[in-house]
Amino acid sequence: MVVSDMDGTLLNSNHEVSPRFFEQFGLLKEKGIQFVAASGRQYHSMAEKLSPIKEDIIFISENGALVKKGEDEISVTPIPKGLQGDLLSIVENIDGAHAMLCGKYTSYFDGKSIPFLEQLKEYYASYEIVDDFEAVKDEIVKIAVYHGQSAEAFIYPKMKHLEDQVKVKVSGQNWVALNHKKAHKGNALMKVLETFAIQTSEVLVFGDYNNDLEMLALAEYSFAMANAHPNVKEVANFETTSNDDFGVERILEQLL
Repeated sequence: MVVSDMDGTLLNSNHEVSPRFFEQFGLLKEKGIQFVAASGRQYHSMAEKLSPIKEDIIFISENGALVKKGEDEISVTPIPKGLQGDLLSIVENIDGAHAMLCGKYTSYFDGKSIPFLEQLKEYYASYEIVDDFEAVKDEIVKIAVYHGQSAEAFIYPKMKHLEDQVKVKVSGQNWVALNHKKAHKGNALMKVLETFAIQTSEVLVFGDYNNDLEMLALAEYSFAMANAHPNVKEVANFETTSNDDFGVERILEQLL
């Protein structure tokens, strides 16, 4: 099994998957090697990027809160309803922070996020704009918090004290993700391995940011991208070139 993060890993800086990868996927499939896309993105956004192969792969979306293959949901791990209001109140008091509620298949933005809508559309293919988050009745699997400058500098310090209640992950330059304590890519990948009877020694994993740490720690063949966060390079056993220099594809070429 090959498992890859998307942004900063499989996707280049233009948020594109290379034709070279799609060719390699066909060869992986011929050899009986399954492919898993693992991302903080919502399922629909991931499926859009990987539309030519979406029926043949496994999706770990929303940082592990939703795991899906075809029409089958392998696991869903929502945030407890009682916590949602408390988390949103904290975000409300962080200067420059904007929260999004992420349902399994639809995300919800309030009016404050409208100025950033074009940027948000890259990550959220299915969304609704609502007047009040309290009116959202959907099952929420993640709260994404956006900061225009640096999520690690401005959001994470104000939320890290919550780590005994929720998973708080810096998932990109501008993003902090809040998930159920057990909803992370490591737990999600373990469920996938158990479902398909695959050993951790039979898995190759790629990642670049802190929300990839748990799944990288599971695999002997763990690769940090050249552009990865220092924490990722510390955990991964190997390193490849950057996402703009075919880092994933170069290793898959060797594997094939």
